[in-house]
Amino acid sequence: MDKVLSFIGAPILNLALESGRIFLLLIDSILWIFRPPFRWKLLIKQMEFIGANSISVIILTGTFTGMVFAFQSYIGFHKFGAEYMVGTVVGLGMARELGPVLSAIMVAARAGSAITAEIGTMKVTEQIDALHSLAVDPVQYLVTPRILAGLLVMPLLNSIAVFCGVLGGYFVGVKILDINRTLYLQYMYQYVDLSDLYNGMIKSVVFGLILTLVGCYKGMAVSGGAEGVGRATTESVVLSCILILVFDYILTAFMF
Repeated sequence: MDKVLSFIGAPILNLALESGRIFLLLIDSILWIFRPPFRWKLLIKQMEFIGANSISVIILTGTFTGMVFAFQSYIGFHKFGAEYMVGTVVGLGMARELGPVLSAIMVAARAGSAITAEIGTMKVTEQIDALHSLAVDPVQYLVTPRILAGLLVMPLLNSIAVFCGVLGGYFVGVKILDINRTLYLQYMYQYVDLSDLYNGMIKSVVFGLILTLVGCYKGMAVSGGAEGVGRATTESVVLSCILILVFDYILTAFMF
C-alpha cells in the first residue's frame, strides 16, 4: 500500500513543487520590473529576438492555417448550401483561438527553447554564479527582460497571425472556391466583433507570459551539463505547449 501511495503521490508532489518554484520566480521577476537599474537595452534585444525574428514563422503559420481552415469549412458548409459562412468561421476561429494558440506554440518552439538553452548554458558554465559575484541579480538581468518582451510582442505577433489567416482564408474562399465576395465579407463583418479580437489579445498576453516564464525557469533549473541543457530545452517546449492549451480552455470558458 505504501508503494502505491508513493507511486501516486510522488508526481503530485513534484508538480506542486514545480508550480511553487515557477510562481516564486514570477513574483521575483515582477518585483524587479519596478526596481532600478532598468535594463532597456536588454529588453529591446529580447523584443527583437522573440518578436521580430519570429515574424516570418508567424506569417507562414497564420496564412496556411487560414487557408486550410477555409477549405475544411467549405466542405462542411457546402453540404447545406451555406458556403458564404466560411468567412465568418475563419474570422472567428483565427481571432478567438487559432491565432493566439498557434502563434504562441510556434514562438514557444522557436524562442522559448532558445531561452532555455541560453540560460541553461550559462548555468552549467557558471556564468550565473559570475553574475552573483558581480552583485547582479540573475532574475533581474536574465528573466525580467525576457518576460516583459514576451508580454509586449505576443499581442503584435497574434495580430499578424490573425490578419494573415483571414487573408489566406479570403484567398481560398473567394479566389479558389469561388464564393461570392460580397456575401463572404458581409457575414464576416456581421458576426466577427472587436470583442473577439480583444479576447484573443488577452490570450496572447497570457501565452507570452507562460512561454517566457517556463523557458526561463527551465533554464535556471538546469543541472547535469550539456545533457541537462538538452533535456531542459525539450521539457520547456512540452510544458509550454501543454500550459498554453490548458490556459486556452480556462480563458475561453471565462471569456465566451
